[in-house]
Amino acid sequence: MHLVPAERAHRKVIDDHTVCEAIEGIGDPDRLPAWADRFALLGEPHRLSVLLAVHHAGPIAVTDLATATGLDDTTVSRILRLLRASGTVAADKDGRIVRYRLTEPLIAALLDRIAIV
Repeated sequence: MHLVPAERAHRKVIDDHTVCEAIEGIGDPDRLPAWADRFALLGEPHRLSVLLAVHHAGPIAVTDLATATGLDDTTVSRILRLLRASGTVAADKDGRIVRYRLTEPLIAALLDRIAIV
């Protein structure tokens, strides 16, 4: 049980090897909150639809996103504000038009997997 932290070493274990594989699968516990935050972005259907649209068609304007997702401009803008704050999307100004693009490669990889299923 070489991967079991000292504070858990006293616990009864049925299969040492399986416990070590599970711990290895969890990885660095300090990274779990960041991953949970990424999955939270994907956990709401409207956010997910905006993210999928931006990923597959971006750079894309708010009005075009609203049309593509069936949401109103205000809802899309609110979602994009959250996604910008998280660093998941970025805005590029083209004259008076602002277009959004995905900037988070790990989210892009997850969205690619969603599209395959």
